[in-house]
Amino acid sequence: MSTENVTIQKLGAQGDGIAQGADGPIYVPFTLPGENVAIARVKSQGTLMSITTASPERQEPHCRHFGPHGVNGACGGCTLQHYTDAPYRGFKRQLVIDALRSKGLTPEVDDIVAAHPGERRKVVLAARKTEKDMLIGFNQAESHHIVAIEECPIAAAGIMARLPAIRTIAAAMAINAEAFRISVLETQTGLDLAVDGIKSLSDKQRRSTIETVLSLRGIARLSLNGEILVEPAKPIIDFGGVQVSPPPGAFTQATKQAEDAMAELVTAHVGKAKRIADLFAGSGTFSLRLARIGRVHAVEGEDKPLAVLDHAARNTPGLKPVTVERRDLFRRPLMTQELKVYDAVVFDPPRAGAEFQCKELARSQVKKIVAVSCNPLTFARDLALLVEGGYRITRVTPIDQFLWTSHVEVVAALEK
Repeated sequence: MSTENVTIQKLGAQGDGIAQGADGPIYVPFTLPGENVAIARVKSQGTLMSITTASPERQEPHCRHFGPHGVNGACGGCTLQHYTDAPYRGFKRQLVIDALRSKGLTPEVDDIVAAHPGERRKVVLAARKTEKDMLIGFNQAESHHIVAIEECPIAAAGIMARLPAIRTIAAAMAINAEAFRISVLETQTGLDLAVDGIKSLSDKQRRSTIETVLSLRGIARLSLNGEILVEPAKPIIDFGGVQVSPPPGAFTQATKQAEDAMAELVTAHVGKAKRIADLFAGSGTFSLRLARIGRVHAVEGEDKPLAVLDHAARNTPGLKPVTVERRDLFRRPLMTQELKVYDAVVFDPPRAGAEFQCKELARSQVKKIVAVSCNPLTFARDLALLVEGGYRITRVTPIDQFLWTSHVEVVAALEK
């Protein structure tokens, strides 16, 4: 390890500052462009030791656990708390612009829809039992070290208020010193806790855990590896006025604000379409809203979310018909012939994108497409396929859902 002074020239796609060393780029977390800093260096990785010249765009972090000198270590949840709002949002919007340009696409990109503290209704906590205590927190970046948190400005107040209850439940479930994960979703009826990383519980421990949950307030459900252990109240989330109880640990958007912004863009572009396909539909984030507009065919690769979507659609008055299909769209995309019946298609795939589905869409005559993505790089690749097939990009909107990180969501509208 060597110590040296460097000047940060730009931010990388992951939010690290980048300095140019004699032998190539040096990546320094928690720094900003224009700053002169002292670092401890190992190969291409630098650890910030001190700041000689600070950027005027630097601000005091919102959380005591942030940064290289954070309390209990550097929490790996946020990377950009030290960046003031305007340039931070500009950085995230530029990630989308750069990804599109890399594929030869130059549409106008809207200003980013901003995220704010306290909006995260879903967080994934790390937990581990020690000789003295029950650690609950977030992993340090690229490390198994758990930073025990005392605050989290991004998380909903309802989650942080129940941190002692979550710690009590974790202590009841821990069978050894191995770390495990607790996915926490704030719902209308209480917290939905989904635990994984614990293989199984003895009958005695299972009974004790259930009793512990029932003695606490504000816990709707506890599951282990997808199996419901106890459900004092069915967890309920709202998809545009439709009540849904998601499966344990199922995908949900991390903030309601981002979800509503995405849904508003999706429904606005779909317009008055009579037949709509919603691909990678999950538990119905978009399908159930779109069913107020037209008939919806929801396609999803997993049984449980699809069953939840189907149940909600059948039990909500005022919706147009919704049909569901379980299908692995990575291996078996909807073919051009199958797409003939739809006026509009919406797709929101995992980070890998929807390459094979977009190749079929590109050959189709579907009038309107809405692409939703959490990965600008695969998003740009997929849009390039559609543009090559004759589609025109009419709007691109970045949405900040993961505050103070380099992750950005995008919604694009296309027409043929």
